Amino acid sequence: MTEKILIVDDDAQTLRLVGLMLERQGYKVAFANNGFQGLRAARVEQPDAILLDVMMPDMDGYEVTRMLRKNPETAHIPILMFTARTQAEDKIIGYEAGVDDYLTKPIHPADLIAHLRAVIARRAGLSPTPKRENLGYTVGVVAAKGGLGVSTLVLNLAVTFHQRASREVIAAELRPGQGGWNTELSLDSSNGLSHLLSKSTAEINAEAVEKELVRLPYGVRLLLASGRAKDAELMTRTAQLEAVVEALPHLARLVLLDIGAPFLLGADRIFSHCDEILVVTEPFPSTVHRTRYLVEDLGACGFGKGKPLTLISISRARTEVQISLLQMQEIIRAPVVQVIPPVPEAAYQAATRSVPICQVPVSSLFTQQLHNLTQMIAERVPA
Repeated sequence: MTEKILIVDDDAQTLRLVGLMLERQGYKVAFANNGFQGLRAARVEQPDAILLDVMMPDMDGYEVTRMLRKNPETAHIPILMFTARTQAEDKIIGYEAGVDDYLTKPIHPADLIAHLRAVIARRAGLSPTPKRENLGYTVGVVAAKGGLGVSTLVLNLAVTFHQRASREVIAAELRPGQGGWNTELSLDSSNGLSHLLSKSTAEINAEAVEKELVRLPYGVRLLLASGRAKDAELMTRTAQLEAVVEALPHLARLVLLDIGAPFLLGADRIFSHCDEILVVTEPFPSTVHRTRYLVEDLGACGFGKGKPLTLISISRARTEVQISLLQMQEIIRAPVVQVIPPVPEAAYQAATRSVPICQVPVSSLFTQQLHNLTQMIAERVPA
């Protein structure tokens, strides 16, 4: 069942942006722009959790919390206090009023989602991450056009996740004839995907896929696509590609699919095997507009509704020649969860050493954003 979140805040921009972010993560959202409306909405909507601002003109969040806790119809609903006030005494007042958790504005979207899941799970007496027996979590990574850094993100995310979570990760290139990891990492074997796509669907299973995987020194396993143009004809073998994607989550807790620009034949069938989609964009007008169309198309496949859709901006140019984060979000009509900064020096060092960027000295901001994204995904990966 889809969980419903009530947002109570007198700031219209907060209501809109936080609401969009939650909807993109698969939540239903209800809104109230003052305390009295919030009390009424909590009774009528019976949300699974309430995000509640402190500073509101008619009734502050503390008083709203006290009244919610006094009413048997709403006393059970988890409340996250959402405010710019950071003093310890303010938090103490909130907890004494009955708040379950206290979040300080501005908060990173991944942190908000993690806290939200935790308070709902605690109230329900459940684990925040649903478990699926013997099946990993599959994340597809796409962009509205090529050249936005999808392959680089997938590779570095896979290595970072394994190093931080100590769980098996597989990263797979899904575009025969367009592979790049083998040359970037100076690997000998680069035809794993081509070998599999040359088989019949009956021959493609977890054991066959396992034989084609290449393990890196950093612990992750890769399914490599050839970079030779002649292998591009294998893109038409959609049934075989789907069989490969279906087999991968039987082999690792996390599977990251380098889909790139989603112009594969039968891409919708690949999406159907994904538990989540990461959409990569960049802060340039034409790309952002194309990303909006892509996000809308993915919405038709259930992402941003029943399944999470996470929007990431990768910047590779000077800030003064880019559009702002707010402009991006307004055009795409969705929140950008991560903004990954340019690291040209680290990228060059990684290329000369044939290693992922995360394995060379890199800016603390780049590292932190990669870790934040890893943590967000880790919350959803089965144990």
